[in-house]
Amino acid sequence: MTDDLRYVYAVCRPLDAPLHADLTGVGGAPPRQLAHDGLVAVVGPVPERDFGREQLHARLEDLDWLAATARAHQSVVAALATVTCPLPLRLGTVFRDDSGVRAMLQDESDRLRRILDRIDGQVEWGVKVWLGAESVAEAAAPQPSGAPESGRDYLRRRRAGNAAREQSAARAEAFARQLHEDLSRYAADARLHPPQSGPLTDAGSGRNVLNSAYLVPRARSEEFLELVGRAEGTLPGLQVEVTGPWAAYSFTDDPEAS
Repeated sequence: MTDDLRYVYAVCRPLDAPLHADLTGVGGAPPRQLAHDGLVAVVGPVPERDFGREQLHARLEDLDWLAATARAHQSVVAALATVTCPLPLRLGTVFRDDSGVRAMLQDESDRLRRILDRIDGQVEWGVKVWLGAESVAEAAAPQPSGAPESGRDYLRRRRAGNAAREQSAARAEAFARQLHEDLSRYAADARLHPPQSGPLTDAGSGRNVLNSAYLVPRARSEEFLELVGRAEGTLPGLQVEVTGPWAAYSFTDDPEAS
């Protein structure tokens, strides 16, 4: 144990309810609470052979290890989110010992309290909009069957197809902008993330035209989800995907930072 480091999952206020006794985190170790001056760091022991500075850098290249560590990290943060509004720390946040964690809580106290004040009573919802380009283009401008009669006919069909795809993409972008604007009215804050590559469905792929996160008061989450539900099926070829509720992963920046 003397060589174990302290892995920090999150910072929060003192908990009103205990965590599940069988909860485990990174490496299968149960998390514990380390309190300092009204703040609590949720920590667990991790071996230096995996989480020392040089060792961790090498470990992050191991995708299987990284995925298992991320799942364990998320499981602790998700458990915290059921009893409080935690401020999740970055994956792989490690200190030498308890004293190092307390020093962080002391040095970062003002910033941590500002963020905790902002996320208090809030949850994060993620919303993505995917455009299936081929299906939307076909719905917008079905192409005539049969081979083109001439080179000119081929070019005409190709231009028509390109125009249909551009129109479909433009409609999808307008839909995404409006949806983001509507959802933002239910949120205390919102973030637009870079477009994500990934599958639209198990059977095909698509283009991500909205990848956003919203910090929503728990009391307004039902209204927020109803608005997302009404948006589904509005345009052919579009899929609206919602995830959450999560801890406020996208809103861990200091509200007073310039």
